[in-house]
Amino acid sequence: MTKKRPTAGLEDFAQLIHDGFYYVDKTYIVKELLEKWSNVNLFTRPRRFGKTLLMDMLKCFFEIDGPKEVFEGLKIAQEKEICEQYQGKYPVIFLSLKSVNALTFEVARDILKGILANEALRHSYLKMSDKLDEDEHDTFRKMCKMENAETVSDAFLMSSLNNLSKYLYKHHGQKVIILLDEYDVPLDKAEQNGFYKEMLSMIRGLFDQTLKTNPYMQSAVMTGCLRIAKESIFTGMNKVNVYTVLDRNFSDAFGYTDEEVKTMLEYLGFTQHYEDIKAWYDGYQFGDKHIYCPWDVNKYCDDLYTEAVTTPKPYWMNTSGNDIIRKFIETSAEEALEDEVEELINGGSVRKKIHQELTYKDLYTTIDNIWSILFTTGYLTVDGDPEDEELNLVIPNQGIRKIFRDQVFEWIKEGLKNNPEYLNGFCEYFVQGKAAEIEDQFNEFLDETISIRDSGEEKFYHAYLLGMLRNRKDWRLKSNVETGNGYCDISIKLPKQKLGILIEMKYTRDETKLEEYCREALDQIERKGYKIERVTKTLKYGIACCRKQCRVMRGE
Repeated sequence: MTKKRPTAGLEDFAQLIHDGFYYVDKTYIVKELLEKWSNVNLFTRPRRFGKTLLMDMLKCFFEIDGPKEVFEGLKIAQEKEICEQYQGKYPVIFLSLKSVNALTFEVARDILKGILANEALRHSYLKMSDKLDEDEHDTFRKMCKMENAETVSDAFLMSSLNNLSKYLYKHHGQKVIILLDEYDVPLDKAEQNGFYKEMLSMIRGLFDQTLKTNPYMQSAVMTGCLRIAKESIFTGMNKVNVYTVLDRNFSDAFGYTDEEVKTMLEYLGFTQHYEDIKAWYDGYQFGDKHIYCPWDVNKYCDDLYTEAVTTPKPYWMNTSGNDIIRKFIETSAEEALEDEVEELINGGSVRKKIHQELTYKDLYTTIDNIWSILFTTGYLTVDGDPEDEELNLVIPNQGIRKIFRDQVFEWIKEGLKNNPEYLNGFCEYFVQGKAAEIEDQFNEFLDETISIRDSGEEKFYHAYLLGMLRNRKDWRLKSNVETGNGYCDISIKLPKQKLGILIEMKYTRDETKLEEYCREALDQIERKGYKIERVTKTLKYGIACCRKQCRVMRGE
């Protein structure tokens, strides 16, 4: 039998099963959902945690004439009574709003219009239904064609799901299950692009008629990042159950548990990569469960399967905007919170009160809101008891920590670009052999920024100094260049002056050993015979760093 391969982010449940991809069985969630069935069920989870795939699985299970064969051998198939009573018994409306992303409201509205039209077309058999009257047939045909229609009123668009529910109910004689995936994406993108008010009015009207005043709806399941309560989107709705990352109910519905990851790796033959996967992609706490990010695990396993990589990568970095971290770092610097940022990046925790009910227009208005959005979007997670009013927040894993570190570097580089005269003076001290002045100015820079003290300690200071020295475009600067019997950290050549500069860097966790490490760095330059060709003079520097302190010594 051919071994199944990792999914690599596939979100079509039936295709995933039919095409033989490995599936972490989440079908048991159907039973739990039915046991806690409510009029509207909202799940808030970060992006890339399998929300769309789970919603598509629910569609396949509940929908009339759904593909029952794809559930054979899965956990929900063992629940005979549930399958007999609920499987394939409901008309289903399924919308994912994650693609409603545009620079203008007009374009975003057109995208939404297309999504609604395509869902109507998915039920095109209603065109032939003898249960609908002439006016209803006419309205339904307009719904199917509205993607390409030049004029569609807001009222028609907002009432479309209510109408579709009615027509499905009349045709099947059964109330409708409505699945709305990533319901808050249109509001997120609208805020980013300046048409929040218009989109809020549109979404509120659509949801009001679909979820509040819809007698043809059996139940609704929604997913998103935030619970947007202040916008009155859910005002007046009866029996709305909200399940956040702090709730114990459905805590393992999205993402992978440790047991699920171990089982997956054993099946794929990748158990030797378990520790790396745990360090890079585990670390989230949802309710009382520890959870891995499924997108990262799947992508890494797929790369291992195709032999594209052998070491983990921060896949999140390539799939979602990290502007929130950049904004967070900048705001923290303005409000003198660098110590808290450093504590997080260096593996520590901070204690904060989190507001899960936010509006997208208020996300960046206060630093408290930014802490909250970092938590709800998965860049931070809770460590310890989630029932406390204040939460212990940590960066969940190495993958997210790398995103933070890279954003710190970008922020530092941007700051360095804004101080060209200051940097020119700093560079000149290297030419002039002024080790004490170099030390004073480097210490000043370190004191004013965020430091990183993890497994890449020396790399941080190395990269920081490189960024400062690269201000001189007339210098020939190389990093980790092979020379003599090794690799010198930084090598600089000034052709016009026929001058060379060699810099070796060290890191220590003991500030009392800074001078010792400087001497060791200078000794390494001599011992390994580092040199620069075709210069008449070479200046040698040993630089040792410890947190926000450095020591600089010049060799003879």
